[in-house]
Amino acid sequence: MTTSVTYAELPGLVGTDLGYSDWFEITQERINTFADATDDQQWIHTDPERAKTGPFGAAIAHGFLTLSLTIPMWGQILDVTDVDTKVNYGLDKVRFVSPVKAGARIRMNAVLASLTEVNGGVQLGVDMTVEIEGGEKPAVIAHALHRFYAPRG
Repeated sequence: MTTSVTYAELPGLVGTDLGYSDWFEITQERINTFADATDDQQWIHTDPERAKTGPFGAAIAHGFLTLSLTIPMWGQILDVTDVDTKVNYGLDKVRFVSPVKAGARIRMNAVLASLTEVNGGVQLGVDMTVEIEGGEKPAVIAHALHRFYAPRG
């Protein structure tokens, strides 16, 4: 469920668990497309038959594929309704905790950990946890930085 707020309401959300994104299926096709886009054709990602005998027992998603999906998941979690410019500013910490096997579903939880004023806007520090449906450990934990610029006018 999306939390929709105005720019002025953002400071009041610090410390808030913003909830979860929808589930995203990690298909072998999605993995292969990412491999093609990044030139990372390692067999643990792109050769399901060989991957069955590998360390994870199946083909797995690239860690950076899982990480890249935090952007659309973040968009499902928080909507700041009156800003035009939203910027993915970076990451302070990322850990790939568990592999995501082809066919698995993932979703993200986000907690607004901090808010800092920057020139023309605010920077949010967001603690993100990407979980695997039915998994004991998360796929990814990260601290992301997102900037929202104040409405003009």
